Amino acid sequence: MAITSVPSADGQELTIVVQGRFDFGAHQEFRDAYERVDTTPKRYVVDLKGATYLDSSALGMLLLLRDHAGGENAQIRLEHCNADVRKILAISNFEQLFTIS
Repeated sequence: MAITSVPSADGQELTIVVQGRFDFGAHQEFRDAYERVDTTPKRYVVDLKGATYLDSSALGMLLLLRDHAGGENAQIRLEHCNADVRKILAISNFEQLFTIS
């Protein structure tokens, strides 16, 4: 599992890329990906193209990111979700909290 973050050139957007299992073992690495950046982005993208698994801990981590990014006013997109990940997000009603593509 690897989690990396890449800020946009203007610093307005932060892309967090998740590879492998997105579970409790990724908690600190995921948190560091958005807390330890030099900029304060207005938008966040979580790229789940490489995520092979997602559990309830991952859902909690996404909610923590949402709180960090401004709660109801947060602009967060979850991108490149495979069918299994999309199903978990749908069952959890996360489409009401995040933009999912």
